[in-house]
Amino acid sequence: MRPSLSSLSALFSGLLLIATAASAAPIYYQAVLSGPAESPPNASPGTGLALVDIDVVAHTLHVNVEFAGLLGNSTAAHIHAPTAVPGTGTAGVATMLPTFLGFPAGVTAGTYDATFDTSLTSTYNAAFVTANGGTAAGAEAALAASMAAGTAYFNLHSNVFPGGEIRGFLTLVPEPTALGALVAGALFAFRRR
Repeated sequence: MRPSLSSLSALFSGLLLIATAASAAPIYYQAVLSGPAESPPNASPGTGLALVDIDVVAHTLHVNVEFAGLLGNSTAAHIHAPTAVPGTGTAGVATMLPTFLGFPAGVTAGTYDATFDTSLTSTYNAAFVTANGGTAAGAEAALAASMAAGTAYFNLHSNVFPGGEIRGFLTLVPEPTALGALVAGALFAFRRR
């Protein structure tokens, strides 16, 4: 027996409600950090991984970084945005200067894990706030848009490479959702009947 139109309507209304709630979740990005990814490229053997998620509903920016093998001692780390072309070029610093609060300084390897409130102007470089309407809301929207467009990068500076020893562009990390499984299950049940 085929399901009624009203039961299908109720099912898809429920799925739409779940999809709307899912859109309020953080969006996850990663950047593989290296010297050759710098502009201009360098021969640093340093490597790293930055995991960054942004949630414009909860107003949070979570930054988790691991790095090792730097030739110099770390001096600063932040996110730059936006470049003119996705995945290439340079841009001004978007996040706080000179570095993320509490980022390990004076080391060649380390880890970092912090969450920032994106509704505060102190989370951003003042010039980035000014360039994006003069408010934290404008800066938050611009940073989220740049990350989504592939025009934001994580940069780690050292005393040997003051312009940046290792960097990587932030790329979207697909996050599996319960919605996909729910839709697949509903379609399977519908076809089965």
